[in-house]
Amino acid sequence: MKKIGWGFIGAGGIAERFMRGLVQVPDAYLAAVSSRTYERAKNFAEKYGAKVYKTAEELIADENVDIIYVATPNNIHKENTLMAIEMGKPVLCEKPMAPNAQMVREMVNAAREKKVYLMEAMWTRFFPAMEKVREWLNDGRIGKVQFVIADFGFYESNPEDIRLNLETAGGSLLDVGIYPLALTCMVFGKKPNRITGLADMAPSGVDAAMGCTLGFEGGGLALLCSALNVNTPQEAVIVGEKGRIVIPEFFRPKEANLYLDGKLEEHFRKEHEGEGYQFEIAAVQEDIRNGRLENELMPLDESIAIAEVMDELRSQWGLVYPFEK
Repeated sequence: MKKIGWGFIGAGGIAERFMRGLVQVPDAYLAAVSSRTYERAKNFAEKYGAKVYKTAEELIADENVDIIYVATPNNIHKENTLMAIEMGKPVLCEKPMAPNAQMVREMVNAAREKKVYLMEAMWTRFFPAMEKVREWLNDGRIGKVQFVIADFGFYESNPEDIRLNLETAGGSLLDVGIYPLALTCMVFGKKPNRITGLADMAPSGVDAAMGCTLGFEGGGLALLCSALNVNTPQEAVIVGEKGRIVIPEFFRPKEANLYLDGKLEEHFRKEHEGEGYQFEIAAVQEDIRNGRLENELMPLDESIAIAEVMDELRSQWGLVYPFEK
């Protein structure tokens, strides 16, 4: 089987973490790297035996690059992705796919028009533990879901960190709040029709922390929060009429627990090498080998819906990024 060559646009921290997953996939390899900082890309490429390019366009044109991984700051995801789509290369774009729903729609429309693969890198969906959660839900083990309660917060000590940068579309919602939001959309299988949120703003102008309540047609609520100024349990609880599912570290889960009548009914745990990006990578490669244009577990319409919810929350807080004005 021919190995699939990946081209990384971006060589920062997330690319390094993703690479640790890539080396776990036997039929994948890093073919090329580019970055806004050439020296960083050069060092990254040398470390993993890949080519280095000064521009994203040169990298995309490389015939050995079969798929593009966009790992640049949020504000240039659209630019990088549209270039790759225009040149006919499949794209896995880091989350959030783009800072707002209009940008996401442009990316999705371009991919569909050109018939090119595109997926938002919501790696959480592909862990074995999350597969087990979906199995429990689909089998009706906890009955109709009534609540999703989820949080993701950590303390970012550097006020200059890119996550807190207004110019590059930072903030807790887009950086880590998207995880509990995406989980909620997966559980309920639809976009909320009621959205209320509050945020504490950082000196830089982005949300340092946020909390929101989502309501769904036909019943069901979600209580979600995210933060860049405090460590939180990083846990998700899905509560149904018959029981509940508890997922520790739900954004990269190794385990999940099913409770019925207040008692632990089933415990699932599966260890893996590294952080677990290999599950997402393997799923994307399977899609490409089978000629699919999007992934069934992370469909493009859901990426649009998630972006629309984040737009609504930011509008309630008055958070507008400079490039949106």
